[in-house]
Amino acid sequence: MNKDMIHRLTVLQFLYRVIHIAISRKRWDEDHCLSTYSLLFVCFLAIAGPACTESEPVGAGADWATYLGHPSSNQYSKLDQINKDNVAQLELAWTYLTGDSANFQTNNLIVDGWLYTATPRSRVVALDGATGKVHWTFDPSEIHESLADGDQRGLMYWDDGEVGRLLTMKGNRLYALNAKTGELINSFGEQGSIHLGAEMDVSGMPNVMLNTPGQIYKDMFIIGANVGEDIPGAVRAFDMRTGKRRWIFHTLPRPGEFGSDTWPENYLEKSGGASDWSGLAIDIPRGIVYVSTETAGPDFYGGGRYGENLFANSLIALDANTGKRLWHHQLVHHDLWDLDIPQPPTLLTVTQEGKKVDIVAVGTKMGLLFVFDRVTGEPIWSIEERPQAASEIDEIQTWPTQPFPTKPPPLMRQAYTAEDFSTISPRARQMSKEVFGQSGNFGAYPPPSTDQTIMFPGFDGGMEWGGAAADPEGILYVNVNEIPWFYQLVPTKKADGSTLPNGEKQYLIHCASCHGTDRKGNPAGGFPSLEDVSGRLTKETVMQVMKKGGGRMPAFDQISQVRLDAIVTFLFNEEVAVSSKGSRDDTAPPYVFRGFQRWQDDEGYPAIRPPWGTLNAVDLNTGAIKWKVPLGEYEELTRRGIPITGTENYGGPVVTAGGLLFIAATADSKIRAFDKDNGKVLWEYELPCEGHATPSVYAVNGKQYVAISAGGSKLKPHPEGAIFVFSLPD
Repeated sequence: MNKDMIHRLTVLQFLYRVIHIAISRKRWDEDHCLSTYSLLFVCFLAIAGPACTESEPVGAGADWATYLGHPSSNQYSKLDQINKDNVAQLELAWTYLTGDSANFQTNNLIVDGWLYTATPRSRVVALDGATGKVHWTFDPSEIHESLADGDQRGLMYWDDGEVGRLLTMKGNRLYALNAKTGELINSFGEQGSIHLGAEMDVSGMPNVMLNTPGQIYKDMFIIGANVGEDIPGAVRAFDMRTGKRRWIFHTLPRPGEFGSDTWPENYLEKSGGASDWSGLAIDIPRGIVYVSTETAGPDFYGGGRYGENLFANSLIALDANTGKRLWHHQLVHHDLWDLDIPQPPTLLTVTQEGKKVDIVAVGTKMGLLFVFDRVTGEPIWSIEERPQAASEIDEIQTWPTQPFPTKPPPLMRQAYTAEDFSTISPRARQMSKEVFGQSGNFGAYPPPSTDQTIMFPGFDGGMEWGGAAADPEGILYVNVNEIPWFYQLVPTKKADGSTLPNGEKQYLIHCASCHGTDRKGNPAGGFPSLEDVSGRLTKETVMQVMKKGGGRMPAFDQISQVRLDAIVTFLFNEEVAVSSKGSRDDTAPPYVFRGFQRWQDDEGYPAIRPPWGTLNAVDLNTGAIKWKVPLGEYEELTRRGIPITGTENYGGPVVTAGGLLFIAATADSKIRAFDKDNGKVLWEYELPCEGHATPSVYAVNGKQYVAISAGGSKLKPHPEGAIFVFSLPD
């Protein structure tokens, strides 16, 4: 027992003696006595509670009832039946084919032996966790036909003691289901569902989606949101029984609210975003929710929003009961590069100078780990503000400095240099040398320019949305990408200063960042080519996709019909322009982003010296990297004598009390088990498609299982999603 705990108990004993003496001398009546004992109990919770939770290992047991395993988002399982000694014996126990095609990124929930999944088309299926037998299926499209499809990474579960209920999302609606029957709970919202755009404190009913589930606190669910670049973001808490909003925190502050002075005048007319799409974590005993936010919109043109732009790109601690801000740290100032905080915060406990310290850690696309005291918000290790290059475009002003933690060290290279030319082949090396000579690299914060530059660290990390795992020893495990991209801004006017045709201009504003200014897209990243679209699709089909969304594309239902008509006109190469002169639809930023482009050699491999993907163990007791290993393999390169390179990876790890790390995520479609102490691969299984999800670890009738969702088009297209579940032989 530490000194702090002894002191707390001494205070508690003193309070008890005072109350006991007063009662024994009959100074208080019976009612007063009862209320005083209640007060004593509250004192016990206040004095003893926090100390009791400092070193308490938190994680999933037999159930995996919460997204990422626990409200702390620590991706830790206390199960140890599968361990280092026997993991090599793991075999496929059962498989469930969803019948749906699209990205399958669900971290499956398991409660009382039932496995719940959200399929690639957002159908909810309840399965027997030991056999895969289907109990029931719910399809939200049968309730609302016009809902957009989108990546869904999980569900929320809550049990009020009478009936367990599931919360699921599709498009702009959130549904409450009876967990045993799959039926809508009609007392929730409007006959079982709520519109996610309602009660956002904005005009109208914006198209708000939710691909990452929230967390449950008491009888509330707390969620972030996916919003358009012109819709101000928020974190909200809702009543689990009724669906009514309990509180809201404006991640893009309203005039007069804290943080509004970090924006220019009339900023709400020009900006949106700054929402939490990547997930959140909750310290249940303390009642603190931790959220991580994206950049403010427009993503790449920030000429109209100069300032630090709170609370974009921030880690924020809120009172889970009220939504009141407790503390915050902004990890990117005035973001002009789409450097969202890409993963939920992770809560864990470390030992420093002999004392237990509860901390919150969060990773960035730049491969940096920021670590703070969970209660005070003080950095565990100091953070430096380092100067950055100034913009080369007059209309855009960069923030002069950006924050860097002094510990832990970066988990990836922080700049592309001559030492990073490709080593895959002489041809690839020469190509990377030539491009580097033309483009150069400024690290993660290249100055806005109309010249092409290398974006490294890149747009997709560093860290990504799969999250980080943490064990009770204070070790954090996280996978990282080291992929170079290109960055370039394109003017929305012709070289002679004249205005572009409206259709081309609207395409540049709304479509080019994903499909490219040349319309060639990025098929490997899930963004199809829009060249010769008239030969493949009808106008009606294109308009429907824009309004409804699909795959990685959000619904454009908040964009005016005038703009949508103009985009269709441009895509179909029609000479008749759709005029919007004099209206708001005729406005456009002076520059737009050219589009997301990975930098690859002529064989399709990243144009940089490996590793391209790594798995890392970071000791947050000391701030040191414990080990780092390549994650993923291109077997054809291994056969050429090239050391294992690692691959681009999406999906997170799970750590277990059996001393294992389970992760899929890689382009080689394998799920692996690593020794958590040294990063050695102890088991692997080749899936028929990529497993871009975080695994779930659970037990049914005393038998431990590992489940992974696989399928989709993030790196290699696959027609159908499936769940693969592994266990030891009977």
